[in-house]
Amino acid sequence: MSEDGDAGVDEVTSAMLTASRLLVAISARSLAAVGGAVTPPQFRLLVVLSAQGPSKLVTLAGRLEVNPSTAMRMVDRLAAAGLVRREASPESGREIRIQVTAAGRGIVDDVTARRRADIARVVSRMPAGQRHALVDSLRAFAEAGGEPPVTAVAELGWA
Repeated sequence: MSEDGDAGVDEVTSAMLTASRLLVAISARSLAAVGGAVTPPQFRLLVVLSAQGPSKLVTLAGRLEVNPSTAMRMVDRLAAAGLVRREASPESGREIRIQVTAAGRGIVDDVTARRRADIARVVSRMPAGQRHALVDSLRAFAEAGGEPPVTAVAELGWA
């Protein structure tokens, strides 16, 4: 800590890197628990579709920050597995929209529930005062990074 008792940027960064290792491990375990049905990037695509609804490929690629060709390969694999489907857009028959299926939504729900339970186990071992401070700190961190607040459990499924 600095002389005034405030954590410096390096100290906070180190603590965040350590915490992120734990979160990545929890994420990996939750995906492994569904039998390797999807990769982390594919799971992220399912989460985006679950949260945002049906999307055009170009829009989906933009949300995922990948090239449309990469998004198309992910969609092809997920469609072959029955986790997403392609449908003609109601506005234009030439436009294709990608939508998560019930099976895809089931994976999102299962993985998200596992992550939530794992994180809750860790958080429950923290003293109450530290939990309250953590909430404030994480909200401030997310806000500083431009991340909108989570408003639904389904949004917690990020991979």
